[in-house]
Amino acid sequence: MKNYLVAIAALAFIGACSSSASNDKKEAAPAVAATPAANDITSNPDYEKGLTLIAKSDCLTCHKTDSKLIGPPYKDVAAKYESNEANVKLLASKVIKGGSGVWGQIPMTPHPTVSEADAEQMVKYVLLLRK
Repeated sequence: MKNYLVAIAALAFIGACSSSASNDKKEAAPAVAATPAANDITSNPDYEKGLTLIAKSDCLTCHKTDSKLIGPPYKDVAAKYESNEANVKLLASKVIKGGSGVWGQIPMTPHPTVSEADAEQMVKYVLLLRK
């Protein structure tokens, strides 16, 4: 059964990766619109930098701001992890190295070409979504 789930996850990832980068950019606009205006986190420089990096990556293939796709919604990640330097480093490492088990059995693929600085910037954006 476990092998079956891993095979399904691999097929889903392969299918998702075959989509063009322009699809990722189309997904970025709803992330901005879904952000609560009351907190106005959009004025934070980490917000725009992180959002831009995420829009250029394949993150939106598996993650959305408010709803589960393959991976957890960004708002759920933000709710689970307090925004501090230790968590930024931890989550940036997971972006680069991949991982599994925290959010279920479907593994997050590694992103070894993402620099540590870019991964940290993406994580800072996600953690800004905390309510």
